Amino acid sequence: MRSIRTIAALALAAVGLTTALTTVTSTPALAGPGAVTWSDDFTGAAGTAPDAGKWRYDTGGSGWGNNELQYYTSSTRNAALDGNGNLVITARKENPSGYGCWYGSCQYTSARLLTRGTFAQAYGRFEARIKIPRGQGLWPAFWMLGDDIGTNPWPNSGEIDIMENVGYEPSTVHGTIHGPGYSGAGGLGGAATLPGGQALADTFHTYAVDWAPDSITWYLDGVAYTRKTPADVGGNKWVFDHPFFLLLNVAVGGNWPGSPDGSTVFPQTMVIDYVRVQSWDTGGGSTGAPIVGYGGKCVDVASANTANGTPIQLWTCNGTGAQQWSWPADGSVRALGKCLDVAAGSTANGAKVQLYDCNGTGAQKWVFTAAGDIVNPQANKCLDATGVSSADGTRLQLWDCTGGANQKWRR
Repeated sequence: MRSIRTIAALALAAVGLTTALTTVTSTPALAGPGAVTWSDDFTGAAGTAPDAGKWRYDTGGSGWGNNELQYYTSSTRNAALDGNGNLVITARKENPSGYGCWYGSCQYTSARLLTRGTFAQAYGRFEARIKIPRGQGLWPAFWMLGDDIGTNPWPNSGEIDIMENVGYEPSTVHGTIHGPGYSGAGGLGGAATLPGGQALADTFHTYAVDWAPDSITWYLDGVAYTRKTPADVGGNKWVFDHPFFLLLNVAVGGNWPGSPDGSTVFPQTMVIDYVRVQSWDTGGGSTGAPIVGYGGKCVDVASANTANGTPIQLWTCNGTGAQQWSWPADGSVRALGKCLDVAAGSTANGAKVQLYDCNGTGAQKWVFTAAGDIVNPQANKCLDATGVSSADGTRLQLWDCTGGANQKWRR
């Protein structure tokens, strides 16, 4: 969660919003959102913690790279269900446990929830319906970080800010990407502003991005207000090609929003009605879905990489876009906007299967049989897990159809 600055604005007259930095072009994304892959409607008794199978906590008062003032806790005083189908993140002016922050004794507590270790996905629609807090020094956010951040430190792992607001701009939402060469105050994005002095904190709004291999588009209440593509990163690396996890938090203070002042009222709450993620439907009239094979593992695009020649493998099923396959009427099988392909059009046993630009050749034609085989008619051979292995990373290949378990699939 890093700051950006508004540069210029132009009207979207039909909805009364203003947008900064970038206009949405008419160029479409590669496809549209498909089936729901993950969601939380926050049902449960008032005062209980959110689902531990979905959400974890970042805790501490390190300043989080922005000189923020809050200490993030895992207490239900700072993050709890309200019994009405909402998650409530509460920022408080208190220090009940003597927490230490980077600047001394902490003055504020809040919460930062994330799905790292429970859910991550590449591509799709990521949406939440939220009523944000208000006040000078408040910094609510709904955002994502690259799932490889542990081995590929920020900003190389990437960041997508779906919604950020700073209290001194009560009507404005910011959407931003950060990566190598365009991070921190140099992040790339845009902003939308409600008309007539309406504050985002007055009521619930929906905040979303559609993330495709070729673009990220931001929405406020279903209206697109900016889009970024690889052409916008100025020759730097576009790092939005692998799974990201979700975060929700309310920061207090920091370099961008500044500190609370005498006008700021505490406690302040961010109320989240739902968070929902959809797969990226790669087109052709069929919604993406997993293909499950040997050992209960899924057909997977290695590292969610969209480059031609990316290996197709078995991997633990995780619901990401790299495992969402559609079956258009043209006989192809597609994920991430590209096709399941036999390398070099080979018909030999052991020919490797890869991701490649869809080209309509026989190397990209597949038939799913009643027996559970996936057959390439050009070779009259079956999709096969190499070495009769179900280990993560097992390459998929063509092989004579044997009826073996490593050639059986379901979808």
